[in-house]
Amino acid sequence: MMGLKRYATKMAATTAVAAGLMLSVSAHAAETIKVGVLHSLSGTMAISETTLKDAMLMLIEEQNKKGGLLGKQLEAVVVDPASNWPLFAEKARELIEKEKVSAVFGAWTSVSRKSVLPVFEELNNIMFYPVQYEGEESQRNIFYTGAAPNQQAIPAVDYLMSEDGGEAKRWVLAGTDYVYPRTTNKILEAYLMAKGVAKEDIMINYTPFGHSDWQTIVSDIKKFASEGKKTAVVSTINGDANVPFYKELANQGIEAEDIPVVAFSVGEEELAGLDTAPLVGHLAAWNYFQSVEADVNEEFISTWKKFIKDEDRVTNDPMEAHYIGFNMWVKAVEKAGTVDVDAVIDALPGITVPNLTGGMSTMLPNHHITKPVLIGEIQDDGQFDIVWETDGLVPGDAWSDFLPGSKDLKSDWVELNCGNYNVAEAKCLGAATN
Repeated sequence: MMGLKRYATKMAATTAVAAGLMLSVSAHAAETIKVGVLHSLSGTMAISETTLKDAMLMLIEEQNKKGGLLGKQLEAVVVDPASNWPLFAEKARELIEKEKVSAVFGAWTSVSRKSVLPVFEELNNIMFYPVQYEGEESQRNIFYTGAAPNQQAIPAVDYLMSEDGGEAKRWVLAGTDYVYPRTTNKILEAYLMAKGVAKEDIMINYTPFGHSDWQTIVSDIKKFASEGKKTAVVSTINGDANVPFYKELANQGIEAEDIPVVAFSVGEEELAGLDTAPLVGHLAAWNYFQSVEADVNEEFISTWKKFIKDEDRVTNDPMEAHYIGFNMWVKAVEKAGTVDVDAVIDALPGITVPNLTGGMSTMLPNHHITKPVLIGEIQDDGQFDIVWETDGLVPGDAWSDFLPGSKDLKSDWVELNCGNYNVAEAKCLGAATN
């Protein structure tokens, strides 16, 4: 009996210690607010996405210096989906279910974003997506801080059509063969034809990721442009294929004054360390350039270089999108007084924060934001000389006005609680993506 009593006493003590440890662990977990960072740190997209991971760590560190959020410090939880699109979904699930993050900032390619959409919907969490994309999507749990086509592609074409842009009459739509270029070019083709451009004055070409032999394609572009009408190239070519593309333009004597190229996927990060000679004079369309003259941008650049401990590291457009999205999330959490997902989702529309171009960006009911559009000319130092910008901010449009299946759709998660409300039929079509 005495042995049993001693055993019972020992077990009770052990249980008490274990309970105390559990309470201690639980209390420690409650001391921080976890933020998920879902960017590829290996594989083909690491060169672009690692910078965004670093930017998020800087933003979290800076917020913690201000006292954190709701009286708690923020804790970054970084995972590596390794440029593997299905792995993005697995890592998103890990962040939400295992790590209990309050929000996630991440993804780059559209295929990686689409991979995680069902996870965020199923598990009801929030993701901020910081890269320009093709539109044709609106999901309750996703907040799109990169450009929609009407905030990049359409204004770029308008510029090239203008007197300042050279009054282009013929168009080459050149892209990498995946969803973003194909959908963007489908929108641009419809837009150009609505502007009176004949179908025979539009040349469309797609190449695989990493394409390197551009001799025939550039020769075709040169021939297409030789028929007496000013020609411009709209490029949705992605990644390292841009290097041989621009080199081949130079090899065949094509200069920016003759056939300007406006790119949607070439920014400061892509130009860093490259021989920019073949690219000088060509254009890029973004919502932010490092060369923007604004006090808030100078402060951001200074903070970035100090954080990264490298004076040569550049800033770029997707970094600004994370800057905007993170500050919007912080402000929405403060407004809601909680990190509860539903409360924060409800609080986000209408939130306004500074962007890095000197203005203010607002989260709209369609979960897109207002942004200026800038056209920059590539310089030999890898920076951009801003040659044109919109008069004000452009509201992001989830659904294109120039596609038959989209022109009647409206996204409104505030009043309509629907990502694709058909205004002609006055009903929500259910699924929030096409």
